[in-house]
Amino acid sequence: MYTEQTWIYKRAALSPKKIALIDINTGEKWSYQTLTNHISKWVHYFNLQQYQKGDRVAILSQNRIELFAILFACGLKGILYVPLNFRLSELELLYILEDCQPVLIIHDAEHQIISSKFTKINRLLISSMKDNNSELSPPYSNCSLTDPWLIIYTGGTTGKPKGVVLSFDAVNWNAINTIISWGLNKTDCTLNYMPMFHTGGLNALCIPVLMVGGTVVTGSRFHAEEALIALNTYKTTISLFVPTMYQSMLQTDYMKTATFPTVKVFLSGGAPCPKTIYKEFEKKGILFKEGYGLTEAGPNNFFIQPEIARNKIGSVGKCMQFNEVKILNELGEICKINEIGELYISGKHVFTKYWNNELETSHTLVNGWLKTGDLAKMDADGDYFIVGRKKELIISGGENVYPQEVEQCLILHPNVLEVAVIGVEDDNWGECVTAFITCKEPNEFDESEINTHCRNSLGGFKVPKKIFIVEELPRTDIGKIDKKRLLQLAVE
Repeated sequence: MYTEQTWIYKRAALSPKKIALIDINTGEKWSYQTLTNHISKWVHYFNLQQYQKGDRVAILSQNRIELFAILFACGLKGILYVPLNFRLSELELLYILEDCQPVLIIHDAEHQIISSKFTKINRLLISSMKDNNSELSPPYSNCSLTDPWLIIYTGGTTGKPKGVVLSFDAVNWNAINTIISWGLNKTDCTLNYMPMFHTGGLNALCIPVLMVGGTVVTGSRFHAEEALIALNTYKTTISLFVPTMYQSMLQTDYMKTATFPTVKVFLSGGAPCPKTIYKEFEKKGILFKEGYGLTEAGPNNFFIQPEIARNKIGSVGKCMQFNEVKILNELGEICKINEIGELYISGKHVFTKYWNNELETSHTLVNGWLKTGDLAKMDADGDYFIVGRKKELIISGGENVYPQEVEQCLILHPNVLEVAVIGVEDDNWGECVTAFITCKEPNEFDESEINTHCRNSLGGFKVPKKIFIVEELPRTDIGKIDKKRLLQLAVE
């Protein structure tokens, strides 16, 4: 029986021999028919274990193509798929496991030792299913579209991780919306190094590309030159990387001479993209743009033509076909053109709730809208710009300072490689605008020159009052700059 929950079987029926998945690390290639065969094996295993609809299965693994088979098998059985951030500490993982109470941890060989420490939970090595030639289960599901499919835990940068519950509707409508709004088709091929415990690694491009009948190429540990070579080796058309990955790519020898004849566009997400990255891609004549999303919505919410993005650096464009967005000021009124306020999102792609957390759910889902906590503005053309996190807004001497604006100014200085700006508590100013910088030539750093550079573009109250030069900026598990850690360093 084909339903909206079993669309992967319908896709396999339409294009059984088409390559669906390629694993860079193992060299494996799965057709859509092979993928559904593996899905059926996992369904059969879940049946043998008598797992029930609503049970949770946790995944502790590097990126590998088997994870897609497990993901779809969980969907068929109504089991909630819970990908775990393998970079977390044992204590952090224990918190998540105690919160979601899984019936099983599926792990790869690399994480066998840490998974063995959770003795109260059944465990299974992924590779043990490879030689399983059990009978295939029919593509049947008794789930409704509003039933939960995934629980993806947020990074917990402002507190304990929250389990974002995504329904079949949320995952499928994000994919449908992306396919229609971005114009994806069966010829598309994406390279994914985004970790598959993160919504960007699952929902940004992988599931939409599979739904439309394209090819997903997966890598595990990101290596800049390896990724660039893979883009051409596998004739990719559209791929997503975070800004820190692009920074690494631009410093490789391969990037200096390479062309990417099959690539339609490079996408940036996960964090605001520095202007310097836009400019480097423009120099090479390569189309480049950025998007905006969050685990609780999509993560795809906007679309912009690359040609427009080139002239409107930093814009994420207009909202996609099947979602709505609005910007509200502190009075709860719709913001005027270029007025900064908080971004709200609605649509079927929005999450259902936070697992076991009604209070946070009620604070975040307000009258059918997702309250994102991100600040944005809209220009006269209806194009949106993300200004920054509301919680990261710096109030210095009574004036609002948006860190992203200061960062985009600093990054244009010829000796600045990377930069992050935060507010640090200050007795005189309330908060002190503080910059952390990595330099191309550290021995040639001149703070007065940096200050002059900033004052040429920014109001005096926005110019950093403190600048720290560091060898590298701390990262979160998906490659974002860790501003929570920077605040700790500033205080120390």
